[in-house]
Amino acid sequence: MSLLSALTNAILPVLSVAAVGFLLGTLRDINVDALGTVTIYILTPALVFHSLTTTSLGGKTALTLAVAVVAFTLGMVALAEFVGRALGESEPILGALVLASSFPNAGNYGIPLSQFAFGDVGRSTAILYIAAQSVLTYTVGVYLASRGNGTSNFAALREVFKLPLVYAVLAAGIARILGVVPPVDSAAMETIQLTGDAAIPVMLLMLGIQLANTDSGAAVSRVGVASTLKLLVAPLVAVGVVFLLGFEDLTVARVFVLECAMPAAITPLILSIEYDEGGVGLTAPEYVSTAIFISTLVSVPVLTLLIAILQSGTIV
Repeated sequence: MSLLSALTNAILPVLSVAAVGFLLGTLRDINVDALGTVTIYILTPALVFHSLTTTSLGGKTALTLAVAVVAFTLGMVALAEFVGRALGESEPILGALVLASSFPNAGNYGIPLSQFAFGDVGRSTAILYIAAQSVLTYTVGVYLASRGNGTSNFAALREVFKLPLVYAVLAAGIARILGVVPPVDSAAMETIQLTGDAAIPVMLLMLGIQLANTDSGAAVSRVGVASTLKLLVAPLVAVGVVFLLGFEDLTVARVFVLECAMPAAITPLILSIEYDEGGVGLTAPEYVSTAIFISTLVSVPVLTLLIAILQSGTIV
């Protein structure tokens, strides 16, 4: 795939919908909490269930992908921690830097982009990615966000089991194992598909609205390191993980690398707000929100080039 083809066929469709959300968020005061609730509790579980019950990905491939997500995330956490400490960062900015560098926006941005770039396999792989990352977000992510204020993290694991996404994954797995998945053209599956398909445009609209509401003035000069780690170093780490684990399905491997290269995720911002204690100077929420904004903007040329490389089979 050429750079122009990658831009027009994969990047621009995603950006055009997000741009509508950005424009709407600029013109109107919109609270995305309601959209987020609908997406988390209804649209995304439907998308996950339908994709996993109809995907052609095998169990070994799914397991390899889950291990890869864990290896990549922990590897990026260790690397970002080392870089942050070497630069003299301290809490809470150190934790914010690690969060922004280690957790890609695999949902709002990653699912639709992977689908446009790699079709149904791209969407299924992206969904499995966010399922594995969700567990890490509410364990490792909570630790990183809260370690500076002495908050206990033992309750973090319970947050994972509040996510309908987890139960959608379990239900899909059980249905496939027992062989009770309804036919694809049945009314039940078509209803689930219709509901799940709505998640993708809603996610992109939310992303645009959230970016419109991001105040990135104070921390622009400080987030260059996090953005570089997220967009340039992360895909290299992901390629290393692919070769280390030996993916059998090269398309899944390419989608994995693409997901890892997504800009900074929204959920770490929610966590940093939850555990923010305020104080003088730059705060963790300001740092993470700026990293999201800057890395999302810069991701356009970076991901365009990466998709073209991945489609050509040059590195994976």
